Amino acid sequence: MEDGRGGYVFLMGVFQIKLNSLFNLFALSLILVMGIPGCQVQPTTDPSKTGYEEESNDTMQNDTDKKENEHLTVDDSIGDLLAHPAFQGFQNHLMPRNDSNYDEAMLLRHVDGVLPYHSHVNPDTVVTSLNYMVDEMNAGEKIFYDFYSEDQKQEDQSLSNTGLFFFRGDPGAPFAIISPGGGFSYVGSLHEGFPYAMELSKRGYNAFVLTYRVGGEEIATEDLIAAISYIVENAEELEVSVKDYSVWGSSAGARMAANAGSFRANGFSPPAAVVMAYTAHQNFTESDPPTFVTASKCDRIVNIEAVRNRVANLRDVGIDVEYVEFDNVGHGFGLGTGTDAEGWIEKAIGFWEMQMEAS
Repeated sequence: MEDGRGGYVFLMGVFQIKLNSLFNLFALSLILVMGIPGCQVQPTTDPSKTGYEEESNDTMQNDTDKKENEHLTVDDSIGDLLAHPAFQGFQNHLMPRNDSNYDEAMLLRHVDGVLPYHSHVNPDTVVTSLNYMVDEMNAGEKIFYDFYSEDQKQEDQSLSNTGLFFFRGDPGAPFAIISPGGGFSYVGSLHEGFPYAMELSKRGYNAFVLTYRVGGEEIATEDLIAAISYIVENAEELEVSVKDYSVWGSSAGARMAANAGSFRANGFSPPAAVVMAYTAHQNFTESDPPTFVTASKCDRIVNIEAVRNRVANLRDVGIDVEYVEFDNVGHGFGLGTGTDAEGWIEKAIGFWEMQMEAS
């Protein structure tokens, strides 16, 4: 049922999502300090670096303003990122929460400090993906799109916290839409949004990274459905194919991706593939799209047995599933650079391509 925003309302008898955000954040914080027998994963985020603290002795604001075509480095600060000419007008959407005040003196080499539920955050990868967008802007390409209208945002100001970052591939190629995770308390695009999209774009695919409203699974999924609707409705202008698109998500974002595959809106075809990273999400239908799943035995947030059960249940009803499990990486590993999970995204792309060939 259309809700008037360009998104869709799900039938609550089929699809009910209730989330107490504060309770979940507290529970996740407790789990993060617990170990798993047989796992040697060390946390890669320093809990003292939250991104909200006052300027510390080991951070220093860069006094030189960036030029429009100038690349960022890991020794630039969050303030440099937010002030970069390439991102003006939508710079706050780059950050995990665009309604928060961050320590602008924090260097990008410490960017893991603003991503508390993620691990193995690679500052070089983060900066490379940001510079990928700088280059696109310098080439005259538009990289940020609002998928809700100004009237809709006036009616509901929370919709101003949404948007789409576009990493272009070949004109007319299929698109992927990526929902980063963050426990529905923030959106981790810097780690598991922009880097994914960059890899897809390099391979010729069009990739969108979704900035969605935090606070709960239901409103976040509504934003994802609305964003897909926007892409489909504007496919000609965006120069993307609506055939064989894929839906990607990590952690909380993987729940959203699965929901979009299960309870898609009327008016457009189902995705060719759903890609889910490290989530224990259990809801599905017998008509779910082919699904790629990846997780780690040493995930302190997601129970690996729950992931295995979901994979088995999908296969039992005849859904094509590829499952890749890792041994020594923690929750929120992103591309997994430098870990045993490195390279999983190539496998996921290969799975999507296999589904396209079969369609």
